[in-house]
Amino acid sequence: MINVGIAGIGFMGMIHYLAYQKIRGVKVRAMCEKDKKRLAGDWRSIKGNFGPQGTMMDLAGIARYAELDGLLAHANLDLIDICLPPSLHADVAVAALKAGKHVFCEKPIALNPTDAKRMVKAAEKAGKMLMIGHVLPFFPEYRFAYDAITSRRYGKLLGMHVKRIISDPLWLPDFYNPAVCGGPMIDLHVHDAHFVRVVCGMPAAVHTVGSMRGEVAERFTTQFLFENPSPMVSASCGVINQQGRPFTHGFEIYLERATLLFDAASIGKDWVVAYPLTVFADDGELLRPTLSSTDPCDPFVAEIKEVLHCIRTRKPSRLLAAQLACDAIVLCDKQTESLQRRRAVKV
Repeated sequence: MINVGIAGIGFMGMIHYLAYQKIRGVKVRAMCEKDKKRLAGDWRSIKGNFGPQGTMMDLAGIARYAELDGLLAHANLDLIDICLPPSLHADVAVAALKAGKHVFCEKPIALNPTDAKRMVKAAEKAGKMLMIGHVLPFFPEYRFAYDAITSRRYGKLLGMHVKRIISDPLWLPDFYNPAVCGGPMIDLHVHDAHFVRVVCGMPAAVHTVGSMRGEVAERFTTQFLFENPSPMVSASCGVINQQGRPFTHGFEIYLERATLLFDAASIGKDWVVAYPLTVFADDGELLRPTLSSTDPCDPFVAEIKEVLHCIRTRKPSRLLAAQLACDAIVLCDKQTESLQRRRAVKV
């Protein structure tokens, strides 16, 4: 049995808690949260841009702490699951690692490359595993794309475009604060930066155009530049002011012998799949792969199963490794620099 302590009961803390309930061999033993109502089980104020909304929860049998020190001192915890604001990730992760715990930290790993690298070094020094919750490759459409690219089932990758757009998250007062959430680049686009890093390797340079809101990127498109011969890779991300389309994501991926297409969005209260995952094959056939699940919480179950497998086997994850997440933050940092300087910059 792997015993878990969750730090932070917000939307992601709730999603992780619900995911743990669906997995054998793991138990949430403790929680840490400053909000007294949430710590008592009143999660009705919790909301996000997908999945379930918060409700009343029975937390009987779970130790609850208002301060991190209590959580880290709790006996027999194997894993600390960090679901706190990004500005707290680095310090809390380092403290948990020093306390002899494995760490699973929600994305982004940190707000800047310096803190991200500090976390990676702390894990190496402690001899403990640090994994970052980049859940995107566990969504069925993206998992199919990942497998197709890495296996070269349809030949090598020639290029791809990924996108991720949300309506302005008005319930997050610090969303555009570079010292708390980091805006769309760090909180949203980091998903696609990580996916690009995983399937393509590290770009040599980036060229980003778009607009800023204060100190953070608001809407932007990036061309990722690789050494020759290279795939043509781009990404678009940002916020819109209209609340009728709270979330959109998708991709078009070009392989030697096929093109993969997927496009979906929340339209009002409905999840609308404009283009289900489709494989356009060389012979003209259209393939619609059967997906494992349509429950938006299931990818988080798969992600946490990966975390638990890595802890049990002591083998690093190909998708959740901290260094990959660190590289994604480096890319985001360079993209913002490119946008501000209005030119391509080296990575």
